[in-house]
Amino acid sequence: MRRSRTGMRVLLAVTVTLLAAMSSAAAVTLAGGPAPAAAATPYRVLFDASHGETAGNADWIISTAQPDPLAQNANPTSEASWTGAISAWGVALQRTGRYSLATLPAGGRISYGDAGNAQDLSRYSAFVLPEPNVVFSSAEKTAIMTFVRNGGGLFLVSDHTGSDRNNDGWDSPKILNDLMSNNSVDSTDPFGFSIDLLDIANENPSVIGSAAGSDPIIRGPFGTATGTIVRDGTTATLKPADNAGVRGEIFRSGFSASGTTGAAVASATFGSGRVLFWGDSSPIDDGTGQSGNTLFNGWNDPAGTDATLALNGTEWLASGTGGSTGSCPSPGQQSTTSFENGNAAPWTASAGVITNSSAEPAHTGTWKAWLDGYGITHTDTLSTTVSIPAGCTATMSYYLHIDTAETTTTTAYDKLTLKLANTVVTTFSNLNANTGYAQRSVSLSSLAGQTVSVIFTGVEDSSRQTSFVIDDITLTLS
Repeated sequence: MRRSRTGMRVLLAVTVTLLAAMSSAAAVTLAGGPAPAAAATPYRVLFDASHGETAGNADWIISTAQPDPLAQNANPTSEASWTGAISAWGVALQRTGRYSLATLPAGGRISYGDAGNAQDLSRYSAFVLPEPNVVFSSAEKTAIMTFVRNGGGLFLVSDHTGSDRNNDGWDSPKILNDLMSNNSVDSTDPFGFSIDLLDIANENPSVIGSAAGSDPIIRGPFGTATGTIVRDGTTATLKPADNAGVRGEIFRSGFSASGTTGAAVASATFGSGRVLFWGDSSPIDDGTGQSGNTLFNGWNDPAGTDATLALNGTEWLASGTGGSTGSCPSPGQQSTTSFENGNAAPWTASAGVITNSSAEPAHTGTWKAWLDGYGITHTDTLSTTVSIPAGCTATMSYYLHIDTAETTTTTAYDKLTLKLANTVVTTFSNLNANTGYAQRSVSLSSLAGQTVSVIFTGVEDSSRQTSFVIDDITLTLS
């Protein structure tokens, strides 16, 4: 039945978090600085070495023993225990007891969801790209972007423009920009930043981002970061209009802490996953590695806090994924919205969406959320923010009734989408019309430890109504 429109459309200014985020981590002190206590099942981190990371003078590997660095030394005590210019990074993670590290060697395959690949990205919490110098194939870009969208952590380390170490026409800024802008998953600036084509010779960025001062990348389990170094590197330009989750962690001196340019370190969320960008490879270089390479000890350079940034950043990326090993602090907790109070809370709704109109019955009671149903070009939204405690398995279920006057059996004229964070996870249309209600559900487990938006959007075309009626929305933790 076509519904009538009354009154001006206003947005109810209520956005309420359904559940408070809860997380805790016992800390222990290890040689080299504080770190969280060891977990029963470590975070699994894969370092890429399959895309020219050792070309020229570069040596961006944690160990020459690949894929398993423990084959070189099972009990590393210092960066010299493993051979590679980023061995200090790997050893520091290994010594916490929280990490299982691996290298994707030259000739290795980047995939996602391929059970035949022992190093498939689905097996890892985070993937580190330390200045790649070979462009990713279409299939590899699809795998990487899908990995992040589905909850993986991606660490992007770039270098300055012109840093083409293997002379193939591709340097790391160009390669990483291509990954973000030319893939089959989302090429519409998915991470909300692009890498600048710059060569900044020698600076010590120390402007902490205004939104990053207390985040776990700046203030994390491995200490407090106060700045970084640039020794021939670049920066990122942030585009929050494309991704509201993008954030400048550290900016160049003279640049605004709340600006969008000059970000030496930046972070973002995409789908259920996390991304961290660093504009120079010098900070991860520990000065030791395979003979014949020209290396530089940026890891311990007193002008920056590069070790702290790398380790905090890895922890942030890995702990936001399915690699989280904590237990749920509130198992069995359940929150249900039935709209029987006559308003949207804890949701925000377009005017007229929350209704007790008898033209469309509720699943229970008399109130429900009725999106669209006007038979004209029209959009309705129903949204909230949800905090999922770390370590929890979370499921959101809801009852949906779709009523339509469309007569087609082949064309989706009117659509309802469900978006989690920045990713559309479910789409319904007039083709899914049903009698009565059907219960639907979606997993939010990959969002554990995060606060994200949940948005239903109904879009109707210029003729023949379709009504999307939602009721009894339940969030369950376990």
